[in-house]
Amino acid sequence: MLMTDKLTEVDALMRSLRQEYPQELAAFLNFMQKAEAGPALDLRVKELINVALSVAAQCEWCIALHVKHAVTAGARREEIVSAGFMAVIMHGGPALMYLNPLLQAVEEFAPAA
Repeated sequence: MLMTDKLTEVDALMRSLRQEYPQELAAFLNFMQKAEAGPALDLRVKELINVALSVAAQCEWCIALHVKHAVTAGARREEIVSAGFMAVIMHGGPALMYLNPLLQAVEEFAPAA
């Protein structure tokens, strides 16, 4: 499965939640927007942190989403993989295995030059 398919699944989930649970989703998205709005870190750094957390959380959908966002925010391939390794340091062997979907997402969204 391509990581783009994971993004399609995220979009479908969000559409479904907007219809079935609009208040809950709105509250979560509002919190997320406020938490991400802080000026101390730029968007690229925030997305690199999100990449690392996605690997540590072992969430392939999160990995796809945040690698894509990190690339859009200007992160380089090496920075994204380095963020993944930071998760491995903090989370150990299970996180190491989740570098597989991270590398798949990097290949798809930030191919080597």
